[in-house]
Amino acid sequence: MGYQAWITIIVVVLLFIALLRNLAPPDLLFLGATTLLTLFGIILPAEAFAGFSNSGGLTVALLFVVAAGLRETGVLDYIRHHVFGQTKTERVALGRLAVVVLPLSAFLNNTPIVAMFVPIVMEWCRQHRVSPSKLLIPLSYVAILGGTLTLIGTSTNLIIQGLMVQNGLPGMHLFEIGMAGSFYALIGLAYLFLIGLRLLPERKELLEQLGETRREYLLEMTVQPGCRLIGKTVEQAGLNHLPGLFIIEIERNTVTIGPVSPNNIIQANDRLVFTGIISSIVDLKKIPGLVPAADPAYEISPEQQRQRRLCEAVISQNSPLVGKTIGEADFGTIYGAAVVAVHRSGKRVEKKISDIKFQPGDTLLLQVRPNFLRVHRNDPAFYLVSDVDEWRPLRWDKAWIAISLFVLLIVLMSTSVVPVVVAAALVAILIVLFGCISPGDARRSVEWQVLVTIAAAFGVGSALENSGAATAIAEGLVNTTAIWGPLAALAVIYLLGSVMTELITNNAAAVLLFPFCLETARLYEVSPRPFLIVLALAASASFMTPIGYQTNMMVYGPGGYRFTDFLRVGGPLNLLLWLVAIVIIPLIWPF
Repeated sequence: MGYQAWITIIVVVLLFIALLRNLAPPDLLFLGATTLLTLFGIILPAEAFAGFSNSGGLTVALLFVVAAGLRETGVLDYIRHHVFGQTKTERVALGRLAVVVLPLSAFLNNTPIVAMFVPIVMEWCRQHRVSPSKLLIPLSYVAILGGTLTLIGTSTNLIIQGLMVQNGLPGMHLFEIGMAGSFYALIGLAYLFLIGLRLLPERKELLEQLGETRREYLLEMTVQPGCRLIGKTVEQAGLNHLPGLFIIEIERNTVTIGPVSPNNIIQANDRLVFTGIISSIVDLKKIPGLVPAADPAYEISPEQQRQRRLCEAVISQNSPLVGKTIGEADFGTIYGAAVVAVHRSGKRVEKKISDIKFQPGDTLLLQVRPNFLRVHRNDPAFYLVSDVDEWRPLRWDKAWIAISLFVLLIVLMSTSVVPVVVAAALVAILIVLFGCISPGDARRSVEWQVLVTIAAAFGVGSALENSGAATAIAEGLVNTTAIWGPLAALAVIYLLGSVMTELITNNAAAVLLFPFCLETARLYEVSPRPFLIVLALAASASFMTPIGYQTNMMVYGPGGYRFTDFLRVGGPLNLLLWLVAIVIIPLIWPF
């Protein structure tokens, strides 16, 4: 190897040490490594930053917008409700995720699938007090395993298919790789259920970030006709599973039902009385047809709700509100607000909210106009006024548009009518134009740290290729197996491919190792097909680092993971799938 190859190897080793020790954020470390390799002249500036214009990175950015559009219109909440149902444990949650994600990943790019499910998993974890670090790595791994089931499951398969045809070999049919990939996926899932969940970290600090203070409000909600809760029991509706929420009673006509049993059936026009914390109230307000009942000034129209915010206000000692009820205070006329819920300094409020006479120190949860905070921040009627940051009105009236556009995205990606990045751009633009998400929220939905890390990693991959380091290492490892026969060579190619895909992109690893597969088959005078199948599986086996595959990078930050978490969980999985591949592949595709 030349001096450039050695410099590249040293920089990559230092980069990995820094990542392992969490010396700096991943995006900063990768940018630093890419810049250093450029200064040494190993890659050109255009190569160093080519990742920022790479279609894969652009597609990820656009899919963040698509996922945000689905979230803003309530589609993700609807999917979450049906995917997880009444699931209470992380093991059952993983099983339900696998049932949906695995087949989707077999036919679709797994990036949008993971982008869609990350917020769903985060929300379920918050509600059930489960650390997201227990489920997000499995989500990425299941998506990767699903990509091994069909030819179109991952771009790596398609690249190897193209190289096979280019070299005069018969291409793979749609489900050919799935003959091995099905074993691969099933054993991978078994590992995650039986071993992986035990190895995954439980980030207590991340769980605390999903929590909040225990200020409990009294809240009344009316079940409108057409609400999806009608006809369900309290248990089936999930109303007794939201953290920090307790349903006190149900008012039905002139009858009060209390205490409430999990088997009580919800009917139209029921008035449900809760005590709960803000996050649970926000969850309740996301359910279409379930609206606050205390103040008739509350806006229920999705269009009008987008012009409102949630705000907390503490009544002062000298407030004109003291001693008045909601009706007497006339919040709608005087403040342009509606009372949603009331908190009284840790005491249980026994009356209906509409009958409560306000006292100094009462905290009101209000639906307000955007300028309420500015106008009333220094109002002597209130000690304190603050926004509820986690609440945003859902655009339920745009849900059918978001679903239609997402189906369009799936069709375009499945049929390859247009390139993936063009399909993602078209749907992202339409989601904004049709009002499923505002332009500002669309920009804020993009995870820039993820994109910068992915883009900078392309520069490091280019340096490994340009310097000859990747080729030299590959040649040396493959040559050492010549005396042991094709099975040993098959094992080394898989091992080499799975390691290289952690260092550079899976597509680059496949392209670099393809000629070695052909040369090894020629040397042993055997069919190259088992070597090419094993390469396709190995190049997708990116489990040991967060940088080897986009979906791993997408869950890295939200899961609060450390670099070593992927190595601890993915290392044994890589070893297990390596053994599976070298046993199964020669049986299906003999030498």
